[in-house]
Amino acid sequence: MKEGHKVKYRKLGLKISYYRKLKDMTQEQLAEKLDKNLSFIGAVEAPNINRTVSLGTLFDIAEILEIPAHKFLDFDED
Repeated sequence: MKEGHKVKYRKLGLKISYYRKLKDMTQEQLAEKLDKNLSFIGAVEAPNINRTVSLGTLFDIAEILEIPAHKFLDFDED
């Protein structure tokens, strides 16, 4: 992973966590709906871990959370 992208992945994880909590959903529930294990979601959302997410997975998360996918990638709205 490029050094310059680490901050963006961190922000992406925090946004996923934010929108998941707005839906009153646990990490376990999101993981189950994504057909991923809990440690994957935990690593994606953890601010101290730089875990990549495929575009397909990001689209799936957006669909589950009923959020337009572009919201996760708009880093200027912070």
